[in-house]
Amino acid sequence: MNVNTWLEPIVFFLFAGVVLFSAIGIVLTRNIVRAALFLLGTLGGVAGLYFLLMANLLAAIQLIVYAGGTLVLIVFGVMLTSKSPWVRFAPSRSEAAAATTIGLVLFAALAKIVTGIDWTVAAHPADQPATVRQVGNLLLQQYLVPFEVASVLLLVVMIGAAYLARPEN
Repeated sequence: MNVNTWLEPIVFFLFAGVVLFSAIGIVLTRNIVRAALFLLGTLGGVAGLYFLLMANLLAAIQLIVYAGGTLVLIVFGVMLTSKSPWVRFAPSRSEAAAATTIGLVLFAALAKIVTGIDWTVAAHPADQPATVRQVGNLLLQQYLVPFEVASVLLLVVMIGAAYLARPEN
């Protein structure tokens, strides 16, 4: 029996368990710093799943951009706003009901899409996988505007966090 035949499913379920546990932790915790740490576990687990799928570029991007950059941005924003008297971390009943409803609708839509797809493997594999150079050229040429919009959005979030953290006169 080959080691890969039994090791790969174990590693998959390990990463899936980390993602599931961390995602539930994000939803259930009331401490924003713990939520950020659970988010790190979720993003790291998803990167591990990408590595298992042999999507090394996506895994590296997941680790560098999301787990690295975005999480540092979130923690920095939390540090700026954690002492603000207006920040509320406990949702009201109406907010929880709205979030639950939206979550169930999105889950139902995703389940309908997943069950409606023909999952048979194509007879002809993809021609050639994209190289890192090709992806970089696409990001800096064809997809430059969405790439820059995301960076501007992160800048706006930081300005908003700094505004909320300012002392009142």
